[in-house]
Amino acid sequence: MKKILVTGGAGFLGTHLCEKLLELDNYVICLDNFYTGRKENINKLIENKKFKFVYHDINEFFYEEIDEIYNLACPASPIHYQRNPVQTIKTCINGALNALELGIKTNAKVLQASTSEIYGDPKIEPQSESYWGNVNPIGIRSCYDEGKRCAETLFFDYQRQYDILIKVVRIFNTYGPKMSINDGRVVSNFIIQALQNKPLTIYGKGNQLRCFCYVDDLIEGLIRMMNTQDQTIGPINLGSDQVFSMNELADKIIKLAKSDSKKIYTKLPEDDPKSRKPNLELAKIKLNWRPKTNIDEGLALTIDYFKNLFN
Repeated sequence: MKKILVTGGAGFLGTHLCEKLLELDNYVICLDNFYTGRKENINKLIENKKFKFVYHDINEFFYEEIDEIYNLACPASPIHYQRNPVQTIKTCINGALNALELGIKTNAKVLQASTSEIYGDPKIEPQSESYWGNVNPIGIRSCYDEGKRCAETLFFDYQRQYDILIKVVRIFNTYGPKMSINDGRVVSNFIIQALQNKPLTIYGKGNQLRCFCYVDDLIEGLIRMMNTQDQTIGPINLGSDQVFSMNELADKIIKLAKSDSKKIYTKLPEDDPKSRKPNLELAKIKLNWRPKTNIDEGLALTIDYFKNLFN
């Protein structure tokens, strides 16, 4: 049985990862300070004898003997990471440093949950891992974009200098049950508005292109990456490569939710990327992975989750 640490383990992705790791018969330690994670997400897990929750801020060092570390701790939606940008960049950098130092002390493998945001507003499509990105280093999104870019730098420098076992994945838009109501991400925003028959708020003209990966598929990709041979360190893109405009996504959610909602349009936020689409060739080759869940199926499951919250 492996002893696995998940930082940010009470968040959207972290909760699903903890559940899956327990299902695979591991002992799981969940670290979270509930900045964006929620205690409700892990209430049932606390009953499991192989699960341990530690209230902890990843900006401070944590020590326990560990076999593997998944570093997921960081606010991941603009509404959250822009609320306290200095704290966001501290969490990206200090969290990476503390996870890496723990990896050195316990000889553990450390996986960094990086992001498609490191590509900024990309000038090529699809985005492959060799693309260096087009990021505004002083914009309102840069606390997250540059924080995650710096975290990747730390991971690769630690690997070169200390020969630590690292894994780096770049996560594209992910959705599914356990997203927060106040998450601020487009899928949860649209679903909540549709269920309340309120207008769906679309930024700009709704022509921005995104790909959406169902959470179960993403978690499988994370675990497959952790279980690769030592020489496979990444970065590797994880996400869906099926593209939708915001208008198409809104129409799809209105239909699936059987909603009477209309669409309204508002000003496009600063530095909002026009298009995001991952090149998944490395994931296919190195992980034998690609997303399986159809967008309609995944959205239906997510809509049901939010319906139950409101009932």
